[in-house]
Amino acid sequence: MGFEETIRKLFFRKPKIELEGGADGNKPAVPEKVSVRCEKCRQILLSSELDAHLKVCPKCGYHFKIGARERLTALADDGEFVEAFADVTTPDGVDFPGYNEKLEKARAESGEDEGVVTGVAKIAGMHAAVFAMDYRFMMGSMGQAVGEKITRLFEYATVHRYPVIGFCLSGGARMQEGIVSLMQMAKTSAAIGRHGDAGLLYVSVLTNPTTGGVSASFAFLGDIIVAEPDALIGFAGPRVIEQTTRQKLPAGFQRAEFLQQKGYIDLIVPRNDMRTQLARILSLHAGGER
Repeated sequence: MGFEETIRKLFFRKPKIELEGGADGNKPAVPEKVSVRCEKCRQILLSSELDAHLKVCPKCGYHFKIGARERLTALADDGEFVEAFADVTTPDGVDFPGYNEKLEKARAESGEDEGVVTGVAKIAGMHAAVFAMDYRFMMGSMGQAVGEKITRLFEYATVHRYPVIGFCLSGGARMQEGIVSLMQMAKTSAAIGRHGDAGLLYVSVLTNPTTGGVSASFAFLGDIIVAEPDALIGFAGPRVIEQTTRQKLPAGFQRAEFLQQKGYIDLIVPRNDMRTQLARILSLHAGGER
């Protein structure tokens, strides 16, 4: 064997791919991504290291997006919460071109049936109703099912006298559902109003991004409004505003720190400290009782 042929075989051979389920399997066993580049500091991070920090960059503190169940698991005692209203999904018959295909794709990518997960958990020994929106499901857009699940959760919390903690993340109302999606703004707001009239606490946690109809309804109706660092929060996005007003926006406009300076946000809490701070808020509201 000549030198060139040896080099070719060593460095240009096709990698062997093992198949799941034996030699006749259909799905290649692809290893999980072992590293990722931080979107802010551009450092290469081990995926295991990032997971250990709740997907917060240990180098610069950049908060990666995480799924709804990851949030609720990190919040709940022993990582356990009881899911509620999982059967509420988008009804059939929405006649918007390509919508059903988008729903199926979102379900496959997220592993969720809808853009929000709702349930009940104990946090430092205290019961709370909880919800978290999932960016992988059409960027947490709010349609009929999302509004219905959140409304039912607040109604359940009112009956059982539970505080509510909600992690908001959304690109806005789900345009494929038209006026029905916009109606969820009023419906969720009414349920939150009844919950508040009963003297119960609602803590809204704004994550990146929280925009559109969600920011104009239940996201900003919390008794206490918390945000993750550098989260984009607003109604219309900054590019839309600049194009409309033809003016350059201030640095950091619509970021959590900017909104806190203007009095719209009470606390900015890093994700690694979120459980501790939310438990403290619940304890204070309960008069220190658990």
